[in-house]
Amino acid sequence: MTTPNPDGVVIMKAEEIRRALTRIAHEIIERNGGADDLLLVGVRSRGVPLARRLAELLKQFEGVDVPLGQLDVTFYRDDLAMRRGQPVVQRTDLPGDIGGKCVILVDDVLFTGRTTRSAIDALMDYGRPQSIQLAVLVDRGHRELPIRADYVGKNVPTSREERVNVRLEENDGADEVRIVRR
Repeated sequence: MTTPNPDGVVIMKAEEIRRALTRIAHEIIERNGGADDLLLVGVRSRGVPLARRLAELLKQFEGVDVPLGQLDVTFYRDDLAMRRGQPVVQRTDLPGDIGGKCVILVDDVLFTGRTTRSAIDALMDYGRPQSIQLAVLVDRGHRELPIRADYVGKNVPTSREERVNVRLEENDGADEVRIVRR
């Protein structure tokens, strides 16, 4: 009988994350006819470094400095009252007016869709973008809301008893994605 690994199973290593982000950057360019009039907004916390990496790739491929923002969705969550302890509120920083822009919302994992809904609600308080597109590193399924990603690094079928842990160099000192049993 095998014992489950408490550290989980690595499903993406640093090189696979880099390749997935490179592919997503090319898909963004193709879908939008370039990188002009785009705004990348990372959802706190791991969506922010992913958005930075995408901005660097877009500059490398298109020669365009895509404006970059970061969004905290804490007070927009529908489960705030159910969470234990004080919520940790972080800074929202958007580079100017989002009106008329194509906003690419960037997050690490798409699960139920509730964080994405919260992010869209938060964005709308800052203006009316022309469109909002969603880029995620991992789509693990189990949607509770009618939300889908426009750009996905990796689709990973999971059970509800599993967690998808994304570790990034900027936050955690290493790049990897693991599936861990709860």
